[in-house]
Amino acid sequence: MTARNSHPHPARPAGYDALIGRFGLQVLGHWHHSAIAGSAAHQSRAEAGQVFDTYPRIMAPDDSFAGHLEFALKHDGVNLEILAALFAKVNPKELLKYVRSKPTGRYARRAWYLYELLTQRRLPLTGLTSGNYVDLLAPDLYYTSAPIRVRRQRINDNLLGDARFCPILRRTALLEDFAEKDLPRRCQQVLAAYPRDIFRRAMNYLYTKETRSSFEIENVPIDASRSQRFVALLVEAHQKDFYNKQDLIGLQNRIVDQRFRDHDYRQTQNYVGESVNWTQQRVHYVAPKPADLPELMEGTYAAHRRMNDPRVHPVLHAAAVAFGFVFLHPFEDGNGRIHRFLIHNVLARRGFTPPAMIFPVSAVMLQDREAYDAALEAFSHRLLPLIDYALDDQGRMTVRHDTALHYRYLDLTPQAEALFAFIQRVIEVELVEELQFLRSYDAAKKAIQAIVDMPDRLIDLFIRLCLQNKGMLSQGKRASVFTRLTDEEVARMTAAVRQAYPPDAQT
Repeated sequence: MTARNSHPHPARPAGYDALIGRFGLQVLGHWHHSAIAGSAAHQSRAEAGQVFDTYPRIMAPDDSFAGHLEFALKHDGVNLEILAALFAKVNPKELLKYVRSKPTGRYARRAWYLYELLTQRRLPLTGLTSGNYVDLLAPDLYYTSAPIRVRRQRINDNLLGDARFCPILRRTALLEDFAEKDLPRRCQQVLAAYPRDIFRRAMNYLYTKETRSSFEIENVPIDASRSQRFVALLVEAHQKDFYNKQDLIGLQNRIVDQRFRDHDYRQTQNYVGESVNWTQQRVHYVAPKPADLPELMEGTYAAHRRMNDPRVHPVLHAAAVAFGFVFLHPFEDGNGRIHRFLIHNVLARRGFTPPAMIFPVSAVMLQDREAYDAALEAFSHRLLPLIDYALDDQGRMTVRHDTALHYRYLDLTPQAEALFAFIQRVIEVELVEELQFLRSYDAAKKAIQAIVDMPDRLIDLFIRLCLQNKGMLSQGKRASVFTRLTDEEVARMTAAVRQAYPPDAQT
């Protein structure tokens, strides 16, 4: 006897997934997936940053372009890449028919406006003269900018960018939770617990720590001269807005070896990879084609200006600018270091970081490479299967098709979540540890000076050697460096170090 099938009506795609399949769209895909099944209940599950919703048949859209488009806008949200790819393939008459059938409908108006925005083509329709204005993005689902009122469709365009480049940031529970924590106030609370002198000394160290960490992430060697130049740049992060073409080129010239300075955007195809053997490269990321960079970069500058608004949280603004920049990879070298510098520049200019202070974000990224890599790979892993490229025997890449659309409308929600987490760790852990270390140092130094009046250099060395050896001075260092001290003095001094520093501060 054959068992009865418990799912006689298998789920079928709806919304964006249906349109992608029907029109053969080569796109990154969407975070939200809709399907229709025979069950009476709505079912939902989340997995690896994706949400899968199955709706009952009573909610099934008309199995047409217009039916799935409206269903997508209603249930899946706004995905500009999919819509741009869709509008490039569909017969405009299909959209015209849909809009005329519901001329004042909120979803039809959104589709109409987005068609004209994304294609830069005008439908043969008369503009609306009455009715309420409708937000393009739902403010309860997305982070939005100051709305631009568009009379033709009576739409409030509240995107974070324009047709050249527009990041998308969704209001996830994690981002909402981070925003409510008021991290600047928490930073001020941490700083208030320490004397001003300790804060000043900590900042001097953190500028250097951030510099070395940013270079180390990319395994780029750094000497004292390059370190000083980058520290000087970080100091300037509070002073001016660097996110424009002229200043970005200037940044690149100050960061990289002078032989590899660019005077414009790169003219060759860039990618990130590693050598598998002497004849093969494993490609991890492919950047936009050089010909696409001028328009894409101009779009990022416009988005940057649009996000410079109290409605957009500074960390979200920094994430969109910094990760948008690194995914475009506009220069031959230095993109990663500039990307991390831009985080500081936006946060400083938006008043998120206290004056003359820096958050060692790169240090936290270096400590948690898995989380940083995951933020980058949230885009790169989905992108790579869509890129048709070839490498010659000298490692030069050729991309065989148009790819600009993949980089134009980035959903940077995962990157914003990661950046918030890095910044919170800076405030709650890195900053506290550095300030406490210096407070403990002052206590140890004062105690040592009460035992033996030594030069500061030797006190620094004594404390450092003890911390490196679990609170004790090794016999070798005792015999080679501190021969003039008595055994009793050494014992009292090491006891002072152990008292000033908790065990977890000793490495």
